[in-house]
Amino acid sequence: MTLAVVALGQSIPGQPAQKPNEGGQPPAVGGVNTGGPHVAIHDDQHRPITAGGFVKTGPIVFEDIAEKAGFDKWQHQMGTPEKKYILETVGSGVGLIDYDNDGWLDIYLVNGSTYDAMAGKAPPPHAGLFHNNHDGTFTDVTAKAGVANDRWGFGIAVADYDNDGWSDLYITNFGKNRLYHNNHDGTFTDVAEKAGVALGNWSTGATWGDFDGDGKLDLFVPGYVHYDIAAPPSQGSKNVAFSFCQFRGVRVMCGPRGLPGEPDHLFHNNGDGTFTDVSKKTGTGDEKSTYYGLASVFIDVNNDGKVDLLVADDSTPNYLYLNKGDGTFEDASFASGYALNEGGRETASMGIATGDLTHNGLIDVFNTTFSDDYKPLYRNDGEGNFTDVSYQFKIAEPTIPFLGWGASFFDYDNDGWLDLLFVNGHVYPQVDQLDWGTSWKQRAILFHNTDGKLELVPAVEGTALAKVAVARGLAYGDLFNDGKVDAVVNNLDGTPSLFRNVSKQQNHWVALKLIGGPRSPRDGVGTVAYLTANGFRQRQDVLSGGSFASSSDQRLHFGLGPATKIDAVELHWPSGLIERVTLPGIDGIFTVQEGKGTPVTPEPRK
Repeated sequence: MTLAVVALGQSIPGQPAQKPNEGGQPPAVGGVNTGGPHVAIHDDQHRPITAGGFVKTGPIVFEDIAEKAGFDKWQHQMGTPEKKYILETVGSGVGLIDYDNDGWLDIYLVNGSTYDAMAGKAPPPHAGLFHNNHDGTFTDVTAKAGVANDRWGFGIAVADYDNDGWSDLYITNFGKNRLYHNNHDGTFTDVAEKAGVALGNWSTGATWGDFDGDGKLDLFVPGYVHYDIAAPPSQGSKNVAFSFCQFRGVRVMCGPRGLPGEPDHLFHNNGDGTFTDVSKKTGTGDEKSTYYGLASVFIDVNNDGKVDLLVADDSTPNYLYLNKGDGTFEDASFASGYALNEGGRETASMGIATGDLTHNGLIDVFNTTFSDDYKPLYRNDGEGNFTDVSYQFKIAEPTIPFLGWGASFFDYDNDGWLDLLFVNGHVYPQVDQLDWGTSWKQRAILFHNTDGKLELVPAVEGTALAKVAVARGLAYGDLFNDGKVDAVVNNLDGTPSLFRNVSKQQNHWVALKLIGGPRSPRDGVGTVAYLTANGFRQRQDVLSGGSFASSSDQRLHFGLGPATKIDAVELHWPSGLIERVTLPGIDGIFTVQEGKGTPVTPEPRK
């Protein structure tokens, strides 16, 4: 199969020509896919490769234990099965949070809603907070905790925004968002209105980060489509052109192209429980372009000690905002190489994975995209510059048929190299009636990192990697405190998946729970940790957000391979303090508090 690489200014087969779009409105082209049609790929049973291609034997990495764990009664629901409108298709995220500070990760599953529920004609679907019972099972404590949401939900970002030592939840919705403050007793209170972060219309994958270095976490909220539920966009309606309601010439739901975008918002944490919208002041508001934001993450991509901001935009260029250190950002999206893929073409970006793939201390970025398009891997070349190396890494062609959502880099086999997992599912139920080589329900994709090279891991029949679902949100973390990283997936209109890591390997590991001092966020968000062992230096960052509308384990997990000792651990705190710490051992989870190590004088930047 060959990919038709189309540069801006050239035509995609079956679509009008595009023109370069820097800082302007989305291009006025027909259709909704950003890549051209591709030849259908089938397995030996003539199944689309997205729902087939399984092997009978091979390494078993994940087992789906959702039913055994107690998730089989919880059901995600969003709109109608026909998916006539874009509001019904995006799906929801998942968050991992130790809400009761017992040292075990609990799970929060965002739910959607229905038109009848929004009109008050039916009970709304509930979100789900599941308490970790420490025995491989979870208990639904949603009602007791007061976090059902009962709105049309999309995303979650976990963080301790008020530095009281207890993690809080920010939930994004169609309609007003929620900020669930942790009451320290197993319950939460929605303070979004009082805090000034409720917004309205359609918010998606938020992220927390201390962009101005005052020790308090700020909040970025991407906007997707400005949507009117009373006048939904459909073919023949006045609010959308016919050409924006087609996929490969087949009538489908309309958008996002052709629909008005919703602006993004950056909220500064005032330290008194309230926030101030500083989107315009900081240059992050997306007011002119109103691209279709789906995911975001605060992370330091140019190693200057300040968190930058990545935004994955659907069918429009991605954003990279470099932190200038004066309370504002530089829009480096196009100059950095992150706005477009290597063909100079915008992609329908759904999710973001970040991590140091090659042990050079720089954060690389992977984006999931639409079917009929490869998923770009952006190599960090330093100083905030990126190069699309998807074909060099040989991950482009295998990903083309899939429609990707949640994505994460983590080391599933503890060999010290970050692997890549992303989950998939289409937005058009109609694809199952057509021989396009793609499918409504799709399997996950796992790439194993071998010395900086990504290799596709085969999906063994009967294992989690062979499960087909309409997957959306993905979060990773060590759910069972056994030194193996697991994953939770929120499936559109289905029950969730819990990918328990059952890989057979004897490698060592260590995990760090970081506690920031008075000049850093209490939960350590924004901290960069470097660990040297086994002959190389690894990097991990404490994050809130990323993937698709999801939030993962904030403890930092390092695989050590066969190494039985750690040579060095160096922590770069958001406050600017750099210190070395000595861990008491390996194969365990250790708490490290800022200021308890040996300070290090940073090397001057070149």
